[in-house]
Amino acid sequence: MMDIDGWRAKIDEIDEELVRLINARAEAALAIGELKRTSELPVYEPQREKAVFEHVRRVNAGPLSEAQMVDIYERVIDVMRSLQKRSS
Repeated sequence: MMDIDGWRAKIDEIDEELVRLINARAEAALAIGELKRTSELPVYEPQREKAVFEHVRRVNAGPLSEAQMVDIYERVIDVMRSLQKRSS
């Protein structure tokens, strides 16, 4: 059984992986933003965001609820959209 320090170390490892993955997602969002600019497409695409939320709900195995996971992804998408806008 892991003690609190062990669990905290595990969280630190997970956070490092999350940071790497969020930055990888940001790189993809920037590339998409560039393609949107050259194709004169809008940064905000509500249908795509809806599809992302549906996908996240579908693949979520918990313990977070679907609503909690969507809350997190709403913020992630918000940040990614603002990144795309700033780079235009």
